[in-house]
Amino acid sequence: MWWLSALGGLAAVVSGLLGLSDARDVLERIAPVLVFLVAVTVIAGLADAAKVFEVAAREAAHLARGRVWRLWLLVVALATALTIVLSLDTSAVLLTPVVLAMARQLGLPPKLFAFTTVWLAGTASLLLPVSNLTNLLALHHFDELQDYLALSWRPALAAILITVAVLAVLFHRDLRRSYDVPPTPRADDKVLFWGSAGVCVLLGPAFVSGVNVAWPASIGAVVLAVLFAVRRREALRWSLIPAKLVVTVVGLFLVVGALTAHGLEGILSRVAGSDSELRLSITAALGANIVDNLPAYLAMEPVASADGHRMMALLIGVNCGCLLTLWGSLATLLWRDRCDAARVDISWWSFLWRGLILTPLVVTGAVVALGG
Repeated sequence: MWWLSALGGLAAVVSGLLGLSDARDVLERIAPVLVFLVAVTVIAGLADAAKVFEVAAREAAHLARGRVWRLWLLVVALATALTIVLSLDTSAVLLTPVVLAMARQLGLPPKLFAFTTVWLAGTASLLLPVSNLTNLLALHHFDELQDYLALSWRPALAAILITVAVLAVLFHRDLRRSYDVPPTPRADDKVLFWGSAGVCVLLGPAFVSGVNVAWPASIGAVVLAVLFAVRRREALRWSLIPAKLVVTVVGLFLVVGALTAHGLEGILSRVAGSDSELRLSITAALGANIVDNLPAYLAMEPVASADGHRMMALLIGVNCGCLLTLWGSLATLLWRDRCDAARVDISWWSFLWRGLILTPLVVTGAVVALGG
């Protein structure tokens, strides 16, 4: 996908569909977002190397005392917290292999934990701007962070609760099972473990402090990089930097900027309408499942930018409504790769039919909560 995005962005500029000055404006707008994206990805990768997520998952298995439903609720809490503070990609990419390995070691059905991770990666990504790249892109349409939070907390809570309820119904048989309690987990390097865990915990209040999120994320990344340089230099690899993801984001911005300049906004305005937040959310959700949620957001942003409620309805659609197709978001594609690597078969039909149950409920519920 990244190379297609790169070619598309290059073609948009070279062909003149997007002028050089407009392209420069696009790059200036997304520069802080890209800095945040790189920094938080480095933090998540180093925290994973310090076994923060593995120890957390195994500690959850220990605390649940042999009951699957208790273990599942702890995984729900962990996936929700990671998504909110470190973005949906952290849950989809780093937590997924940990919980799947945990399920295999405990002899538990893996699909319960696989769907819990990917669904909450989407539906728990409304609360904070840092929870999803689309939120960060939308943040400048709100006067203050508090204005964003005032609109996001009710639909975010509704989306999480509805997701948990649907998971409980679909996997109720698995939740009745039990397992043998594993030994208490241990960290290999306690300095790296507690340092990484401390950075992850401190990011939460830092991200809601009102400071540009690129600053605390960058500081956290530098702190962990220095710590690893002293204690485990081999963990510092260039692969920690998500270069392909950065190229994808830049390319998509340039392509959608060119399309918007040539009439796309008018078409989407007619489809989404101007008098129904639910209609806007449904349109955004359909777009996300057809072409991925990031370009869907970029294309529809001008349609919703005049009003905070409509911007939040758009985010509900692209964040919570992208769970019908395996390409609905980059996080879902990465999650599928992790499932394949763990030999957990998730077919497109298996994903679709479950998504057809969740998506209408979570989008409608979140929109109703937004208006409440």
